[in-house]
Amino acid sequence: MTSPDAPRPFHVLAVCTGNICRSPAVERLLATGLGAPWPVGRTLRGPAVGPDGAVVSSAGTGAVVGAPVSPLMVDLLHGAGVDASGFAARQLTPEIVRSADLVLALTRRHRSAVVELFPGAVRRTFTLRELARLASHVDRAQLPAGAGIGDRLRALVPLAAAQRGLVPAEPGADDVVDPYGHSAEVFQRSYNELAPAVATLVHVVRG
Repeated sequence: MTSPDAPRPFHVLAVCTGNICRSPAVERLLATGLGAPWPVGRTLRGPAVGPDGAVVSSAGTGAVVGAPVSPLMVDLLHGAGVDASGFAARQLTPEIVRSADLVLALTRRHRSAVVELFPGAVRRTFTLRELARLASHVDRAQLPAGAGIGDRLRALVPLAAAQRGLVPAEPGADDVVDPYGHSAEVFQRSYNELAPAVATLVHVVRG
């Protein structure tokens, strides 16, 4: 049996409402960019991961439990060469939040919901676009050189949190629009808001 104190991969959790559009897109884009696995049922799909690596997953505050990724978002992910198969939406719980080392909420409202569910996560919960904005101002020399992706993410979280209040943002700029039930154009807009933020995080972490 593994000791609870044994090193484990860094867990990134993306959170939106239904867990069928925005957060699964972040899950798969970020996992692909970082070379990290993602959950399919009770197993992990993708590269093997060690204790200095990372795992990326997602959940929803009002999940369409068991549903796959929305077809319009699947098309956008496929266009980026990203695998969207094997996904099943799940409901966010306090235990899921507790197990996450970094929570990426898709809006400020989701960020508030995460912290309300598990207050201890406040310092490690950001909106996706907020973290990308803050991370771009972090001195990357402070991230451990030659370390695994998980260890670099672990170092990034407090450094980014320390930038809060120092890096200005427009009201609403930290939110990603919800495309659910809307046209392909709105899905494209949503994707265009989240994908560059993911790319920024990948660039900062991978160096």
